[in-house]
Amino acid sequence: MQPGLESTVSKISWRLIPLLFLCYIIAYIDRINVAFAGLQLQKAFGVDSAKYSEIYGLGSGLFFIGYFIFEVPSNLILNKIGARIWIARIMIVWGIVSSSMMLIKSPTGFYFMRFLLGVAEAGFFPGIILYLTYWFPVRDRARTVALFSTAATLSGFVNSPVSGRLLQLDGFKGLAGWQWLFLLEGIPAVLVGILVLCVLPDGPRKARWLSAEEKGKLLAELEEENRADSGKKHSLRDVFTSGRVWLLCVIYFLLNVGGYGCEMWLPQIIRSFSNMSELRVGLLNGIPYIAATIFMVLNGRHSDRTGERRWHVAASALAGALGFILSAYSSNIVFSLAGLAIAFAGVKGMVGPFWALSTACLGGTAAAAGIAWINSVGNLGGFVGPTVVGYLKKATGGYSAAIAVLGCALAILACLAIALRPATKEKKAELQMVPSNPDT
Repeated sequence: MQPGLESTVSKISWRLIPLLFLCYIIAYIDRINVAFAGLQLQKAFGVDSAKYSEIYGLGSGLFFIGYFIFEVPSNLILNKIGARIWIARIMIVWGIVSSSMMLIKSPTGFYFMRFLLGVAEAGFFPGIILYLTYWFPVRDRARTVALFSTAATLSGFVNSPVSGRLLQLDGFKGLAGWQWLFLLEGIPAVLVGILVLCVLPDGPRKARWLSAEEKGKLLAELEEENRADSGKKHSLRDVFTSGRVWLLCVIYFLLNVGGYGCEMWLPQIIRSFSNMSELRVGLLNGIPYIAATIFMVLNGRHSDRTGERRWHVAASALAGALGFILSAYSSNIVFSLAGLAIAFAGVKGMVGPFWALSTACLGGTAAAAGIAWINSVGNLGGFVGPTVVGYLKKATGGYSAAIAVLGCALAILACLAIALRPATKEKKAELQMVPSNPDT
């Protein structure tokens, strides 16, 4: 790293991460608040418990089908027109769709709106991952991604009691509690989307708060990494024909099977422990998010400090698998919740090292299509996980079998991560797909 660059990276972190952190908190709330709405939607749909398990599992997962279809096009557009306009557009549209969820009246409407929400949000997370490569050298990425991604876990911690309280507005002004939840939690996305449009720079060259010297050092470092990791440019087809990219897709798919399979059902799993109020469920629901937030930061920092990625992914996956198994086969409420906390921490702890590994494999800053494709295919796990839990809940009448299956998914992930050997410089050159954003 060039002399004096550390202070520049620190300055960038303080300028960008808080805003991106806020954006991701809002994104994650709008994505997972259906988990709390699910506590009341059975009554709204007028179906029995078994049928509702199937409806909810499928509907909550359909978000990721819409996400999958529009992910890669969204990231390519962002890389072409700039992050400021495109991220703002994504946030404003998904905020409107999220609030409109209050209008659903049937399972069919639930399916359609969840799919539409996925379409609206498509490109946000991989867009931010790509955007961070415009600013941060490779050695800082796992820590930065982990820090940014803690917004997801903190949003769960903050939103859990808030959503529980909003559900208690049931009947106020003639609206159900779940309607108040969707209405009020969609509005911040629109407001912050407007803020992003006003203040987010597309890249270092457009950052007025960086001096010419700071820009020069940063751009020189990023360009040097680009030259070291890339050869001649290939077509987008190389993204889809690389075995290494597909292996990363499978790993991320299994990560999301475990993560969203747990997360979308967590309030209902906790309620199954006993007949708790929505507010108490919300308070207990925050515990796994606290554990995940702490472990994400620690694992990301250690991964950056050692420069090692795949074992940090594999070890986290194994911890998550053990946590799920503990929860599935424990009859004690405390042990079962502790197991879920360990499992969720293991899942989220993989995120920073995984994306640092992926962006390094894909040629650093020139990986718009590759990042989006991995995230797009991987997020299909967000459809499979909740859907499988729903069907197994319907078939068995409980959650133990479903939670055990999530643990098996993470165990397989750990084996695949260990098998993922570091890419050679020649291989990295083959995976160089898309020129880096001209604004950087």
